[in-house]
Amino acid sequence: MKRIFDFICCFVALLALLPLLLILAIAVKLSSRGTAIFAQERVGRSGRRFRLYKFRTMEVDAALRGPAITRGGDARVTGVGKFLRRFKLDELPQLWNVVKGDMSIVGPRPEVPKYVALFPSEYERVLTVRPGITDLATLEYRDEEAILKQAADAEKFYVETVLPAKLRLNLEYLEKRGFFFDLKLILLTLLRIVKPR
Repeated sequence: MKRIFDFICCFVALLALLPLLLILAIAVKLSSRGTAIFAQERVGRSGRRFRLYKFRTMEVDAALRGPAITRGGDARVTGVGKFLRRFKLDELPQLWNVVKGDMSIVGPRPEVPKYVALFPSEYERVLTVRPGITDLATLEYRDEEAILKQAADAEKFYVETVLPAKLRLNLEYLEKRGFFFDLKLILLTLLRIVKPR
């Protein structure tokens, strides 16, 4: 039931948003060197790795100039990228990940392999479900970049404080998940996008 809901909603959304997606892709392409779409390896259900898609919001050499996480004021983020990130528009290409079956609309956010490897026992449970576009941790840490900006060592703070907290929320989601709880999280996510803090 969840998979059918995800597929229909995201397929329809992709069709409806196609003009906007094209406009955003052109804006990204014209604003800086590189492709419009950024693909990054993430860990999905049962530990299977897949390519997660986003609109590129950073310079093409960003991976060589810093960590996989982004803190507020990160110089690697482009002008257009700042706008996309503010309204979460950079996440729209993940609708295709959902249509393909890599992801769900609601589920624990997929993480990069190097961070997953740090918490094997926790992720063993988390990876029993498809990762999602939104979840409890997404809502709780919607200002993650601002939080990381306050840390002297952003990546260390992410690994030691933020990621363990996210994993606790992931495990909480596993206990509460269900159709109506997922609908609640979708609605809360949309409200946060329309009225960002």
